[in-house]
Amino acid sequence: MAEEILYENRGRVVVITINRPEARNAINAGVREGLAAAWARFEKDGEARAAILTGAGDKAFCAGADLKEMALRKLGSLPRNFLSTLNVNTHLTKPVIAAVNGVAYAGGWALAQMCDLVVASEAARFAITEAKVGRGMPWAVPLMHMIPQKVLLEILLTGNPISAKRAYEIGFVNHVVAAEQVMPKALEIAETIADNAPLTVAAAKEMV
Repeated sequence: MAEEILYENRGRVVVITINRPEARNAINAGVREGLAAAWARFEKDGEARAAILTGAGDKAFCAGADLKEMALRKLGSLPRNFLSTLNVNTHLTKPVIAAVNGVAYAGGWALAQMCDLVVASEAARFAITEAKVGRGMPWAVPLMHMIPQKVLLEILLTGNPISAKRAYEIGFVNHVVAAEQVMPKALEIAETIADNAPLTVAAAKEMV
């Protein structure tokens, strides 16, 4: 697995960490490859019942795509399979919780969006910033079923960040806690899920 992704077994829960704190955990080739490998490993792990996705450090969950890498590679329109996205091009039968410990912008928002549940720090911020840099956001289509239309349009058209509290108010975040409680809360939920009947959990995830 790429060094940009850490994979840790904690009993029946797996913690997957984007490990680029010096780059605010921006998504580069190593992150993309590492996440694809991590999801495949998690799905095949018979002991693991739930996973937590988080970012290293306390500044960023993920600040989006690595724009320096994109410029060097002259990446314009991104291919559909550019990023391993749960429920789109990557199938998981087990739930994933996003533990958002800082900013989740653009691709970082997309990573939180693809998770089944979100626990956020009080200091976390969420934004879809593509309008500010002239890029598309086709990955945001599922938000039409998650967020009220006018609220979603404000997020998309302004590109301005919203607080964790606001993300909770609009239903994008499940829990907002103090920074030091983000991982404990995510682990608590994951362990609760792990105690439940796995086939029922998988069926509920598939149904929703």
